[in-house]
Amino acid sequence: MNETQDMLVAGVMCGTSVDGIDVAIVRMGTAPELIYYHQQSMPHQLREPILRLAEPGVDEIDALGEVDHALGEAIAGTVLRTIRDAGLSPEDIAAIGSHGQTIRHRPRAKHPFSLQIGCPSTIAEKTGITTVADFRRRDIAAGGEGAPLTPFVHRLLFGSDKVSTAVLNIGGIANITFIGRRDELIGFDAGPGNMVMDGLMLALTDGRNGFDAEGEFAATGRVCQPLLDRLLAHPFFSRRPPKSCGREEFGHKIVNQILAWPDIPDSDRMRTALELTVQGIVQSCRFMPEQPAVWHVYGGGAANHFLISRLAGELAPARVQTTDAAGMPALAMEAVCFAVLAWHALQGLSNTLVEATGAAHTVCAGHIAPGRNWHHLIQELANWTPSPMA
Repeated sequence: MNETQDMLVAGVMCGTSVDGIDVAIVRMGTAPELIYYHQQSMPHQLREPILRLAEPGVDEIDALGEVDHALGEAIAGTVLRTIRDAGLSPEDIAAIGSHGQTIRHRPRAKHPFSLQIGCPSTIAEKTGITTVADFRRRDIAAGGEGAPLTPFVHRLLFGSDKVSTAVLNIGGIANITFIGRRDELIGFDAGPGNMVMDGLMLALTDGRNGFDAEGEFAATGRVCQPLLDRLLAHPFFSRRPPKSCGREEFGHKIVNQILAWPDIPDSDRMRTALELTVQGIVQSCRFMPEQPAVWHVYGGGAANHFLISRLAGELAPARVQTTDAAGMPALAMEAVCFAVLAWHALQGLSNTLVEATGAAHTVCAGHIAPGRNWHHLIQELANWTPSPMA
Protein backbone atom coordinates (compact mmCIF):
# COMPACT_ATOMS: atom_id res chain seq x y z
CA MET A 1 0.00 0.00 0.00
CA ASN A 2 1.16 3.54 -0.74
CA GLU A 3 2.09 6.12 1.87
CA THR A 4 -0.61 8.51 3.00
CA GLN A 5 0.26 11.27 0.54
CA ASP A 6 0.05 8.80 -2.35
CA MET A 7 -2.90 6.83 -1.06
CA LEU A 8 -5.23 5.51 -3.75
CA VAL A 9 -8.95 5.31 -3.02
CA ALA A 10 -11.63 4.07 -5.42
CA GLY A 11 -14.82 6.12 -5.28
CA VAL A 12 -18.05 4.55 -6.54
CA MET A 13 -21.29 6.29 -7.45
CA CYS A 14 -24.62 4.78 -8.48
CA GLY A 15 -26.82 7.70 -9.49
CA THR A 16 -30.51 8.26 -8.93
CA SER A 17 -31.12 7.60 -12.63
CA VAL A 18 -29.96 3.97 -12.12
CA ASP A 19 -28.14 4.13 -15.44
CA GLY A 20 -24.64 3.09 -14.46
CA ILE A 21 -21.88 2.41 -11.96
CA ASP A 22 -19.12 5.04 -11.94
CA VAL A 23 -15.68 4.29 -10.50
CA ALA A 24 -12.92 6.87 -10.00
CA ILE A 25 -9.46 5.96 -8.73
CA VAL A 26 -8.17 8.98 -6.86
CA ARG A 27 -4.72 9.76 -5.46
CA MET A 28 -5.02 11.59 -2.16
CA GLY A 29 -2.51 14.31 -1.38
CA THR A 30 -2.83 18.03 -0.81
CA ALA A 31 -5.67 17.81 -3.34
CA PRO A 32 -7.45 14.82 -4.90
CA GLU A 33 -5.96 13.76 -8.23
CA LEU A 34 -8.03 11.63 -10.60
CA ILE A 35 -5.93 8.70 -11.84
CA TYR A 36 -8.49 6.73 -13.81
CA TYR A 37 -12.22 6.72 -14.42
CA HIS A 38 -14.59 4.07 -15.74
CA GLN A 39 -18.34 4.00 -16.19
CA GLN A 40 -20.22 0.75 -16.65
CA SER A 41 -23.88 0.54 -17.56
CA MET A 42 -26.11 -0.78 -14.80
CA PRO A 43 -26.69 -4.49 -15.49
CA HIS A 44 -30.03 -4.86 -17.23
CA GLN A 45 -31.20 -7.52 -14.80
CA LEU A 46 -30.69 -5.08 -11.89
CA ARG A 47 -32.09 -1.82 -13.25
CA GLU A 48 -35.78 -2.76 -13.24
CA PRO A 49 -35.74 -4.35 -9.75
CA ILE A 50 -33.91 -1.28 -8.37
CA LEU A 51 -36.43 1.09 -9.93
CA ARG A 52 -39.29 -0.97 -8.49
CA LEU A 53 -37.76 -0.79 -5.02
CA ALA A 54 -37.12 2.95 -5.42
CA GLU A 55 -40.79 3.79 -5.94
CA PRO A 56 -42.96 4.12 -2.81
CA GLY A 57 -45.38 1.26 -2.53
CA VAL A 58 -45.54 -2.27 -1.15
CA ASP A 59 -41.95 -3.45 -0.80
CA GLU A 60 -40.87 -7.08 -0.72
CA ILE A 61 -38.08 -7.77 1.77
CA ASP A 62 -36.75 -10.83 -0.05
CA ALA A 63 -36.33 -8.79 -3.24
CA LEU A 64 -34.61 -6.02 -1.29
CA GLY A 65 -32.12 -8.43 0.24
CA GLU A 66 -31.30 -10.12 -3.06
CA VAL A 67 -30.90 -6.88 -5.03
CA ASP A 68 -28.72 -5.44 -2.23
CA HIS A 69 -26.36 -8.41 -2.53
CA ALA A 70 -26.46 -8.53 -6.35
CA LEU A 71 -25.67 -4.82 -6.65
CA GLY A 72 -22.78 -5.28 -4.21
CA GLU A 73 -21.38 -7.95 -6.52
CA ALA A 74 -21.87 -5.71 -9.57
CA ILE A 75 -20.07 -2.83 -7.85
CA ALA A 76 -17.21 -5.12 -6.80
CA GLY A 77 -16.84 -6.43 -10.34
CA THR A 78 -16.81 -2.91 -11.77
CA VAL A 79 -14.19 -1.77 -9.26
CA LEU A 80 -11.93 -4.75 -10.04
CA ARG A 81 -12.26 -4.13 -13.77
CA THR A 82 -11.43 -0.45 -13.31
CA ILE A 83 -8.36 -1.31 -11.23
CA ARG A 84 -7.19 -3.76 -13.89
CA ASP A 85 -7.80 -1.32 -16.74
CA ALA A 86 -5.81 1.33 -14.86
CA GLY A 87 -2.82 -1.02 -14.76
CA LEU A 88 -3.09 -1.49 -11.01
CA SER A 89 -3.78 -4.39 -8.65
CA PRO A 90 -6.26 -4.55 -5.75
CA GLU A 91 -3.31 -4.36 -3.35
CA ASP A 92 -2.61 -0.84 -4.64
CA ILE A 93 -5.99 0.43 -3.44
CA ALA A 94 -6.30 1.36 0.23
CA ALA A 95 -10.08 1.65 0.32
CA ILE A 96 -13.31 1.90 -1.63
CA GLY A 97 -15.85 4.64 -0.93
CA SER A 98 -19.24 3.49 -2.24
CA HIS A 99 -22.33 5.66 -2.23
CA GLY A 100 -24.59 2.72 -3.13
CA GLN A 101 -28.01 3.08 -4.75
CA THR A 102 -30.62 5.13 -2.92
CA ILE A 103 -33.99 3.38 -2.89
CA ARG A 104 -35.68 5.54 -0.25
CA HIS A 105 -34.89 8.95 1.20
CA ARG A 106 -37.18 10.07 4.05
CA PRO A 107 -35.31 12.69 6.08
CA ARG A 108 -38.55 14.37 7.19
CA ALA A 109 -40.39 11.24 8.34
CA LYS A 110 -41.41 10.78 11.97
CA HIS A 111 -38.40 8.49 12.27
CA PRO A 112 -36.09 9.87 9.54
CA PHE A 113 -34.00 7.55 7.40
CA SER A 114 -32.21 7.18 4.08
CA LEU A 115 -31.61 3.73 2.61
CA GLN A 116 -28.87 2.84 0.14
CA ILE A 117 -28.31 -0.68 -1.21
CA GLY A 118 -25.19 -2.23 -2.71
CA CYS A 119 -23.93 -4.34 0.18
CA PRO A 120 -20.53 -3.01 1.35
CA SER A 121 -19.68 -6.33 3.02
CA THR A 122 -20.09 -8.03 -0.36
CA ILE A 123 -17.88 -5.40 -2.00
CA ALA A 124 -15.17 -5.90 0.65
CA GLU A 125 -15.42 -9.69 0.37
CA LYS A 126 -15.22 -9.81 -3.43
CA THR A 127 -12.44 -7.23 -3.77
CA GLY A 128 -10.48 -7.79 -0.56
CA ILE A 129 -10.46 -4.00 -0.12
CA THR A 130 -11.79 -2.18 2.95
CA THR A 131 -15.03 -0.47 1.95
CA VAL A 132 -16.66 2.65 3.37
CA ALA A 133 -20.37 3.06 2.62
CA ASP A 134 -23.72 4.14 4.11
CA PHE A 135 -22.67 7.79 4.33
CA ARG A 136 -26.08 9.33 5.01
CA ARG A 137 -27.33 7.70 8.20
CA ARG A 138 -24.95 9.33 10.65
CA ASP A 139 -25.89 12.82 9.48
CA ILE A 140 -29.58 11.95 9.80
CA ALA A 141 -28.91 10.65 13.32
CA ALA A 142 -27.48 14.11 14.08
CA GLY A 143 -30.69 15.76 12.90
CA GLY A 144 -29.65 16.44 9.31
CA GLU A 145 -31.22 15.59 5.95
CA GLY A 146 -28.39 13.19 5.09
CA ALA A 147 -27.98 15.16 1.87
CA PRO A 148 -26.39 16.73 0.03
CA LEU A 149 -23.02 15.29 1.04
CA THR A 150 -20.89 16.48 -1.87
CA PRO A 151 -20.68 20.19 -0.80
CA PHE A 152 -17.91 19.10 1.59
CA VAL A 153 -15.79 18.16 -1.43
CA HIS A 154 -17.01 21.04 -3.59
CA ARG A 155 -15.57 23.54 -1.12
CA LEU A 156 -12.21 21.76 -1.19
CA LEU A 157 -12.05 21.74 -4.98
CA PHE A 158 -13.77 24.93 -6.11
CA GLY A 159 -13.75 27.46 -3.28
CA SER A 160 -12.27 30.85 -4.21
CA ASP A 161 -11.59 34.08 -2.33
CA LYS A 162 -11.92 36.03 -5.59
CA VAL A 163 -15.41 35.19 -6.87
CA SER A 164 -18.54 33.53 -5.55
CA THR A 165 -19.03 30.10 -7.08
CA ALA A 166 -21.82 27.59 -7.53
CA VAL A 167 -21.22 23.89 -8.11
CA LEU A 168 -24.16 22.20 -9.81
CA ASN A 169 -24.54 18.44 -9.98
CA ILE A 170 -27.20 17.39 -12.47
CA GLY A 171 -27.80 13.73 -11.80
CA GLY A 172 -31.24 12.26 -11.28
CA ILE A 173 -31.68 15.11 -8.80
CA ALA A 174 -30.03 18.52 -9.22
CA ASN A 175 -28.11 19.78 -6.22
CA ILE A 176 -26.29 23.06 -5.74
CA THR A 177 -23.43 24.22 -3.57
CA PHE A 178 -22.96 27.97 -3.23
CA ILE A 179 -19.47 28.98 -2.04
CA GLY A 180 -18.98 32.65 -1.23
CA ARG A 181 -15.76 34.63 -1.43
CA ARG A 182 -15.56 34.69 2.36
CA ASP A 183 -16.17 30.93 2.56
CA GLU A 184 -19.94 31.24 3.12
CA LEU A 185 -21.55 27.99 2.05
CA ILE A 186 -25.08 26.81 1.29
CA GLY A 187 -25.82 23.39 -0.16
CA PHE A 188 -29.20 21.92 -1.07
CA ASP A 189 -31.17 19.94 -3.63
CA ALA A 190 -32.81 22.17 -6.23
CA GLY A 191 -35.31 19.65 -7.59
CA PRO A 192 -35.25 17.18 -10.47
CA GLY A 193 -32.17 16.91 -12.63
CA ASN A 194 -32.45 14.19 -15.26
CA MET A 195 -35.01 12.10 -13.36
CA VAL A 196 -38.22 13.47 -14.87
CA MET A 197 -36.75 13.77 -18.37
CA ASP A 198 -35.42 10.20 -18.27
CA GLY A 199 -38.68 8.79 -16.93
CA LEU A 200 -40.64 10.63 -19.59
CA MET A 201 -38.33 9.43 -22.36
CA LEU A 202 -38.73 5.84 -21.22
CA ALA A 203 -42.51 6.19 -21.28
CA LEU A 204 -42.64 7.92 -24.67
CA THR A 205 -40.40 5.32 -26.34
CA ASP A 206 -41.94 2.26 -24.63
CA GLY A 207 -38.68 1.64 -22.80
CA ARG A 208 -36.41 1.81 -25.85
CA ASN A 209 -34.58 5.01 -24.84
CA GLY A 210 -33.66 5.87 -21.27
CA PHE A 211 -32.61 9.48 -21.95
CA ASP A 212 -32.81 12.30 -24.47
CA ALA A 213 -29.30 12.34 -25.98
CA GLU A 214 -27.90 15.88 -25.79
CA GLY A 215 -31.45 17.20 -25.38
CA GLU A 216 -32.13 16.83 -29.10
CA PHE A 217 -35.78 15.81 -28.74
CA ALA A 218 -36.54 18.51 -26.16
CA ALA A 219 -35.00 21.12 -28.45
CA THR A 220 -37.66 20.39 -31.09
CA GLY A 221 -40.53 21.20 -28.70
CA ARG A 222 -42.01 24.25 -27.01
CA VAL A 223 -42.69 24.89 -23.34
CA CYS A 224 -46.30 24.33 -22.29
CA GLN A 225 -46.49 27.19 -19.80
CA PRO A 226 -49.70 26.11 -17.98
CA LEU A 227 -48.18 22.66 -17.41
CA LEU A 228 -44.86 24.12 -16.28
CA ASP A 229 -46.66 26.45 -13.85
CA ARG A 230 -48.51 23.47 -12.39
CA LEU A 231 -45.27 21.51 -11.98
CA LEU A 232 -43.43 24.45 -10.38
CA ALA A 233 -46.23 24.74 -7.83
CA HIS A 234 -44.80 21.63 -6.14
CA PRO A 235 -44.17 22.66 -2.51
CA PHE A 236 -40.55 21.46 -2.62
CA PHE A 237 -39.50 24.44 -4.74
CA SER A 238 -40.64 27.01 -2.18
CA ARG A 239 -39.05 25.26 0.82
CA ARG A 240 -35.99 26.99 2.16
CA PRO A 241 -32.72 25.06 2.56
CA PRO A 242 -31.52 22.81 3.99
CA LYS A 243 -33.60 20.49 1.86
CA SER A 244 -33.22 17.30 -0.13
CA CYS A 245 -35.44 15.23 -2.40
CA GLY A 246 -35.64 12.05 -4.46
CA ARG A 247 -38.06 9.83 -6.34
CA GLU A 248 -40.56 10.33 -3.55
CA GLU A 249 -41.08 13.90 -4.81
CA PHE A 250 -40.13 13.65 -8.49
CA GLY A 251 -40.73 10.07 -9.58
CA HIS A 252 -43.56 8.46 -11.54
CA LYS A 253 -46.22 10.83 -10.19
CA ILE A 254 -44.66 13.84 -11.93
CA VAL A 255 -43.97 11.87 -15.12
CA ASN A 256 -47.59 10.69 -15.22
CA GLN A 257 -48.79 14.26 -14.66
CA ILE A 258 -46.87 15.36 -17.75
CA LEU A 259 -48.10 12.40 -19.79
CA ALA A 260 -51.70 13.10 -18.82
CA TRP A 261 -51.63 16.75 -19.91
CA PRO A 262 -53.99 16.96 -22.89
CA ASP A 263 -53.52 18.16 -26.44
CA ILE A 264 -49.78 18.78 -26.66
CA PRO A 265 -47.19 16.90 -28.75
CA ASP A 266 -44.64 14.66 -27.08
CA SER A 267 -41.81 17.01 -27.99
CA ASP A 268 -43.55 19.74 -25.94
CA ARG A 269 -43.82 17.36 -23.00
CA MET A 270 -40.07 16.74 -23.12
CA ARG A 271 -39.29 20.43 -23.57
CA THR A 272 -41.45 21.28 -20.56
CA ALA A 273 -39.76 18.58 -18.47
CA LEU A 274 -36.36 20.06 -19.35
CA GLU A 275 -37.60 23.54 -18.44
CA LEU A 276 -38.77 22.20 -15.08
CA THR A 277 -35.15 21.27 -14.34
CA VAL A 278 -33.90 24.64 -15.60
CA GLN A 279 -36.37 26.71 -13.59
CA GLY A 280 -35.87 24.64 -10.44
CA ILE A 281 -32.17 25.55 -10.62
CA VAL A 282 -32.72 29.18 -11.59
CA GLN A 283 -35.29 29.79 -8.86
CA SER A 284 -32.87 28.35 -6.31
CA CYS A 285 -30.76 31.48 -6.71
CA ARG A 286 -33.16 33.29 -4.36
CA PHE A 287 -31.75 31.21 -1.51
CA MET A 288 -28.18 32.46 -2.12
CA PRO A 289 -26.72 35.58 -0.49
CA GLU A 290 -25.48 36.77 -3.90
CA GLN A 291 -25.49 35.56 -7.48
CA PRO A 292 -22.54 33.30 -8.32
CA ALA A 293 -20.07 34.56 -10.90
CA VAL A 294 -19.20 31.03 -12.04
CA TRP A 295 -21.22 27.81 -12.21
CA HIS A 296 -19.28 24.53 -12.36
CA VAL A 297 -21.59 21.82 -13.74
CA TYR A 298 -21.11 18.06 -13.60
CA GLY A 299 -23.10 14.82 -13.67
CA GLY A 300 -24.99 13.21 -16.52
CA GLY A 301 -26.88 16.43 -17.24
CA ALA A 302 -23.60 18.12 -18.20
CA ALA A 303 -23.75 16.09 -21.43
CA ASN A 304 -27.20 17.50 -22.29
CA HIS A 305 -26.09 20.36 -24.54
CA PHE A 306 -29.53 21.91 -24.83
CA LEU A 307 -29.99 21.88 -21.05
CA ILE A 308 -26.60 23.56 -20.53
CA SER A 309 -27.38 26.20 -23.17
CA ARG A 310 -30.69 26.98 -21.46
CA LEU A 311 -28.95 27.32 -18.09
CA ALA A 312 -26.27 29.56 -19.60
CA GLY A 313 -28.98 31.83 -20.98
CA GLU A 314 -31.00 31.96 -17.76
CA LEU A 315 -28.01 32.40 -15.43
CA ALA A 316 -26.20 35.08 -17.50
CA PRO A 317 -24.05 37.05 -16.93
CA ALA A 318 -22.60 34.26 -14.79
CA ARG A 319 -20.21 31.90 -16.59
CA VAL A 320 -21.63 28.39 -16.88
CA GLN A 321 -19.08 25.67 -17.59
CA THR A 322 -18.57 21.99 -16.88
CA THR A 323 -16.03 20.97 -14.25
CA ASP A 324 -13.78 19.79 -17.10
CA ALA A 325 -12.75 23.44 -17.47
CA ALA A 326 -11.44 23.31 -13.88
CA GLY A 327 -9.55 20.05 -14.48
CA MET A 328 -12.08 17.55 -13.14
CA PRO A 329 -14.05 15.48 -15.69
CA ALA A 330 -17.75 16.11 -15.25
CA LEU A 331 -18.72 12.46 -15.47
CA ALA A 332 -16.18 11.43 -12.81
CA MET A 333 -16.92 14.11 -10.21
CA GLU A 334 -19.45 12.30 -8.04
CA ALA A 335 -17.32 9.17 -7.80
CA VAL A 336 -14.34 11.37 -6.87
CA CYS A 337 -16.44 12.95 -4.11
CA PHE A 338 -17.10 9.59 -2.46
CA ALA A 339 -13.44 8.66 -2.61
CA VAL A 340 -12.66 11.87 -0.69
CA LEU A 341 -15.48 11.29 1.81
CA ALA A 342 -14.21 7.75 2.44
CA TRP A 343 -10.65 8.99 2.96
CA HIS A 344 -11.80 11.39 5.66
CA ALA A 345 -13.96 8.71 7.29
CA LEU A 346 -11.00 6.35 7.54
CA GLN A 347 -9.08 9.05 9.42
CA GLY A 348 -11.99 9.64 11.78
CA LEU A 349 -12.45 13.18 10.47
CA SER A 350 -15.74 14.97 9.92
CA ASN A 351 -16.86 14.92 6.30
CA THR A 352 -20.23 16.70 6.36
CA LEU A 353 -21.29 20.35 6.46
CA VAL A 354 -24.14 21.51 8.66
CA GLU A 355 -24.73 24.39 6.22
CA ALA A 356 -25.75 21.78 3.64
CA THR A 357 -27.55 19.09 5.64
CA GLY A 358 -28.95 21.07 8.58
CA ALA A 359 -27.54 18.65 11.18
CA ALA A 360 -26.85 19.78 14.73
CA HIS A 361 -23.11 19.30 14.17
CA THR A 362 -20.68 17.85 11.67
CA VAL A 363 -20.13 14.10 11.76
CA CYS A 364 -17.72 11.47 10.50
CA ALA A 365 -20.10 9.77 8.07
CA GLY A 366 -19.60 6.29 6.63
CA HIS A 367 -19.65 2.73 7.93
CA ILE A 368 -16.53 0.62 7.41
CA ALA A 369 -16.55 -2.97 6.14
CA PRO A 370 -13.00 -4.32 6.65
CA GLY A 371 -11.36 -6.06 3.70
CA ARG A 372 -8.43 -8.44 3.60
CA ASN A 373 -6.17 -5.38 3.74
CA TRP A 374 -7.71 -4.19 7.02
CA HIS A 375 -4.91 -5.37 9.35
CA HIS A 376 -2.29 -3.55 7.30
CA LEU A 377 -4.56 -0.55 6.89
CA ILE A 378 -5.10 -0.02 10.61
CA GLN A 379 -1.34 -0.12 11.11
CA GLU A 380 -1.03 2.61 8.49
CA LEU A 381 -3.86 4.54 10.13
CA ALA A 382 -1.88 4.79 13.36
CA ASN A 383 0.87 6.67 11.52
CA TRP A 384 -1.33 8.91 9.39
CA THR A 385 -1.26 12.64 9.88
CA PRO A 386 -4.54 14.58 9.57
CA SER A 387 -5.71 15.10 6.03
CA PRO A 388 -4.19 18.17 4.36
CA MET A 389 -7.65 18.72 2.89
CA ALA A 390 -9.44 18.71 6.27
